[in-house]
Amino acid sequence: MRKNIVAGNWKMNKTLDEGIQLAEEVDKLVAQGVPDNTEVIIAPPYIHLAELSKRINTKRVHLSAQNCASEPTGAYTGEISAAMVKSTGAEYVIIGHSERRKYYGETNAILKKKIELALENQLNPIYCCGEVLDQRNANQHFEVVKSQISDALFFLSEEEFSKIIIAYEPVWAIGTGVTASPEQAQEMHAYIRQLVTDRYGEQVAENITILYGGSCKPSNAKELFSNKDVDGGLIGGASLKAGDFYAIIQSV
Repeated sequence: MRKNIVAGNWKMNKTLDEGIQLAEEVDKLVAQGVPDNTEVIIAPPYIHLAELSKRINTKRVHLSAQNCASEPTGAYTGEISAAMVKSTGAEYVIIGHSERRKYYGETNAILKKKIELALENQLNPIYCCGEVLDQRNANQHFEVVKSQISDALFFLSEEEFSKIIIAYEPVWAIGTGVTASPEQAQEMHAYIRQLVTDRYGEQVAENITILYGGSCKPSNAKELFSNKDVDGGLIGGASLKAGDFYAIIQSV
């Protein structure tokens, strides 16, 4: 049975003190219980990770970085390597978020290097894929997602690929208040699972977790998560309020 996951991506929000407070609030709520077979992850800014690993129960609320460098070490001012992320106590790393692609020019080739380094350092990648509005309107969304997944992930062995979590984020629905309909979400998640089936076989595809990311909130989470191939969410703005985030977790 594949794992359900709800991951909160805080993006560039919360000072260290604010982050400690939010993480502790989430930890206390999660201690009250979560649905069976569900894992909770938070992805705060880098500077929070080492401190939060001491402050919260990381077997209950797991930690993720929001990114890592595409090089292992060296003269790359401002970058954080996968090994550094691992040393903080984080277990996961988000790779390929649409904001990294858009604002920092990250290509599938760069993301492939990040995937390799994450796995080498025993981090579980949360790999993001998804189309922008023009691509959706031009009916290119399947082609775009196929390229993003195959170019950055399909070089992996079956064992390596089993450590990947895929997050589908329709870029046109991120931070816009617009959400993909449950039917649109299910259609793309089923398509992604079929891509994995074609490459690695049905057993691998049935076990991989595929998350939805894109204006998911307490009011629509249950409807989105009720789809057969939607295994939870990568949550942005709604993860910045502990009560809202916990309500989404309870909707899985």
